[in-house]
Amino acid sequence: MESKNIISTKAIKKTLSLYLSRWKLISFFVIIALALAFLHLRYSTNQYEASATIRIKDDKESQKLPSLAELSGSSLLSGKSNAIKDEIAVMTSRTLISNIVKALKLNITYYKQGKIKEQEIYENPPIKINFFAHDSIIHKIDTTLFIKIKSPSEFLMFKDDGKSLINRDDALGKSFLFGDRIKTGFGDIVIVPNSGKYSPKTGSNLRVSINRISSTISRYSKKLSISTGDESSVVKLGLEDNIPKRAINFLNHLIKEYNNDVIMDKEEVVQVTSDFINNRLELVFKELEEVDFTAEQLQKRNNLTALGAQADIYLQSERQNESQINSTTNNIQLIDYLQQEIQEKNKNSDLLPSIGISDGNVGQVTQTHNELVAERDKLLKNSSESNPVVINLNNQINSLKENLSSSLESMKKSSEITLNSLNQEEARIRGQLYSAPTKQKQLRGIERQQSIKESLYLYLLEKREESAITLGMFTSNAKVIDNAYSSYTPVSPNKMITYLAALILGLMIPIGIIYMKDLLDTKIYDKDDLLEVLNIPYIGDIPLTSKKTKLVSKVDYSPKAEAFRIIRSNIDFLLKNNSSNTKKIFITSTRAQEGKSHTSTNLASSISFSEKTVLLIEMDIRVPKIMKYLNEKPTTEVGLSDYIANKSIKPNEIINKLKSNAYLDVISSGTIPPNPSELLMSDRVKDLFDYFEDKYDYIIVDTSAVGLVSDTMLISKFADIFIYVVSANNVDKRQLSAVAKPLYKDNRLPNMNLLLNGTNFDKKGYGYGYGYGNNPQRKKKWYSFFSKSK
Repeated sequence: MESKNIISTKAIKKTLSLYLSRWKLISFFVIIALALAFLHLRYSTNQYEASATIRIKDDKESQKLPSLAELSGSSLLSGKSNAIKDEIAVMTSRTLISNIVKALKLNITYYKQGKIKEQEIYENPPIKINFFAHDSIIHKIDTTLFIKIKSPSEFLMFKDDGKSLINRDDALGKSFLFGDRIKTGFGDIVIVPNSGKYSPKTGSNLRVSINRISSTISRYSKKLSISTGDESSVVKLGLEDNIPKRAINFLNHLIKEYNNDVIMDKEEVVQVTSDFINNRLELVFKELEEVDFTAEQLQKRNNLTALGAQADIYLQSERQNESQINSTTNNIQLIDYLQQEIQEKNKNSDLLPSIGISDGNVGQVTQTHNELVAERDKLLKNSSESNPVVINLNNQINSLKENLSSSLESMKKSSEITLNSLNQEEARIRGQLYSAPTKQKQLRGIERQQSIKESLYLYLLEKREESAITLGMFTSNAKVIDNAYSSYTPVSPNKMITYLAALILGLMIPIGIIYMKDLLDTKIYDKDDLLEVLNIPYIGDIPLTSKKTKLVSKVDYSPKAEAFRIIRSNIDFLLKNNSSNTKKIFITSTRAQEGKSHTSTNLASSISFSEKTVLLIEMDIRVPKIMKYLNEKPTTEVGLSDYIANKSIKPNEIINKLKSNAYLDVISSGTIPPNPSELLMSDRVKDLFDYFEDKYDYIIVDTSAVGLVSDTMLISKFADIFIYVVSANNVDKRQLSAVAKPLYKDNRLPNMNLLLNGTNFDKKGYGYGYGYGNNPQRKKKWYSFFSKSK
């Protein structure tokens, strides 16, 4: 478990080092992303939010009656939440929004154009356009006017060809004076300037956008948001716009229009009742005039103006009976009026008047009927006759009408029976008053009619006054809790979110690039990469250095020299139990150009600097390089290939003595043969190693690449240790695994150890450095003299 934690921590550190090493690339992308975010915020159009809060008040007059559910068989009007949703649907209707757009002229917008960005002007624009065409035409046009102010009295108008005014030639514009009547495709217009500090500035460029009312309504419908809590009558209105003042005005007008619409719905029922009463008053007034005139003529004709009073018993009985007859007759007349109203087919509204018939059930059913009609009419404003809810309400209305008609007919028959009984009683009383003159009876009949008509007339006058009072007592349905307001703080684009998104994007792009590049990278860069592919002993690594310094020197404090000293120590440790006095070190690689000869030369030099005798043999006879690395000319004309091919040449005859290093001898490859493999199979190779046994402390052999030719396999049996050179950032992991793994597994290269050459610790941001202590020959930096010694 501990080893897994160590590996996991090491992997995390390695990954972090990889990304931190690319801090310049990441910083570049972050700076670019933040710069783009700044430009976006600088030139984008800010959006502001305005909000208002209202409460939908309970309407006591439109409460559901207990019998309504029984009559309708549904609960369409039940539930407070459904009622609030209905009111929200009214507030978001296109009809209401259309009224607001027309009232505030939101379909016409003014812009002042700049070099980069144009600015919209809502309040007090520098110019105003007056139209001669009808509103029905203006509300359907969609066009743009480009205007350039030339002077306080003159301006140029350009065609809408998609270009900005900044790039237009004045010669392409048409000159007009303010107040001129200008002909356009949608009718004549007059452009007038604003005054004072809002007057148009000379040289300014203006754009006037005229949009269709329908498209403007759709745009504001999408921007409008209305929300409410569960079982709550409080409604919150919200609107986002680039002009906060316009959003505030819109919400205030929305509340105003909604209240006006609700009041109109409430007053419609009262208005229908009032119109019905007025019509009936005219008829009753005419009938009363006719009765009064008849009574007047009868009295004049029969001289009845001086008649004495009748007997007390006659008057008392007759008055009681007469009062009942009046009441019954009045009730029958009101029933007739209401029946006529129900049967009327050409009315503008299905609403029924409430005229106070004595039966309380009729008044209750009438009120229920009017509530259903009002609900249906409200739904028809935003729906059609085919709406299931409307159809259901129509069925309920028709059912109530049928029930009401049946009830009225029953009441009428009952009242007529009562009236007949009262008339019979009156006839009986009149028969008993046998002494009453016939003329007096006629006068009493006319007076009775007068009394009936007067009673009905006074009753209708009272109802008309009640309707007039009720008509003015309705209040708005929405109580304003908070008027529309705005913080004038942009809600879009959000600076913090924009910069945060830019920062994240600026980080993710380079990190993604680095990750994908690292994911697809199959090369070896450090020890960990190498040991992930090959489970082979690791002897060390050589850092990448300048090509100018190929060889290490005796007094050398460079990381490269230090690395070879470490490898020299590791070799001594690995060969400490070697039975032979001469340590034979073979160096190979997977393919060419991996630093095999470079490693052989520098390792031999590093060992010789410790005053150990070293023989460096160049057995890569196909591509010799060692003498070039040493920058030495051969002291003998023959080499290894010549020795193997010519048995007369002795081993000591092919040794090159170096002038610069008495402890290091070199056997060069010699003449490049046509058959290198066959030469290396010769017994002369064994004789060569036997000859130099015990004559040198170390024999270092530079062999051929094992991934290309089989030369190294032919001489591997003479090695005490094999150093397998792997070039960092050069060899593919798959190729390395295919070549080196079988060699180690089958032990075809004795005592095989890996050496990583050319490691660049800045390449992928991980690794470690070499060097310990100070180089006495290195020049100090000027600021190092001010540092304190420790």
